[in-house]
Amino acid sequence: MSASHTVDIALCQSLRRTVFTLEQGVSVAEEVDGRDPEAVHFLATLNGKPVGTARILIKGDTAKIGRVCVLKEARGTHQGQALMAACIDWAREAGLKRALLGAQLTALGFYEALGFVAFGPVFDDAGIDHRDMELML
Repeated sequence: MSASHTVDIALCQSLRRTVFTLEQGVSVAEEVDGRDPEAVHFLATLNGKPVGTARILIKGDTAKIGRVCVLKEARGTHQGQALMAACIDWAREAGLKRALLGAQLTALGFYEALGFVAFGPVFDDAGIDHRDMELML
């Protein structure tokens, strides 16, 4: 199990397409937002196989973590935690002060266990209920 920075954006997009578009029904138009070239990407692997991804967009002193996903067959193997640890470590090393993300309601507990705190109202993103969450770095 490992997660690290990657420059293979196409691979990350392929993983996201599998999880968000095929599994969760998010339209390609909503998933592909054109911001991948400006993002820092992370890849999780299990036994050498790519199984998850996440990205960070930077705004000021804030890391906006997004597009966090793990293939269905790799869930429960701590790949999500490895991805988030890689993102948080990278953001801290970059000198950023906080991490923000929009969490699907079903994943709130996952992010809370990592120290994130939910704030604000529930909102719809691509037909899925979310809440904003924050972690001070």
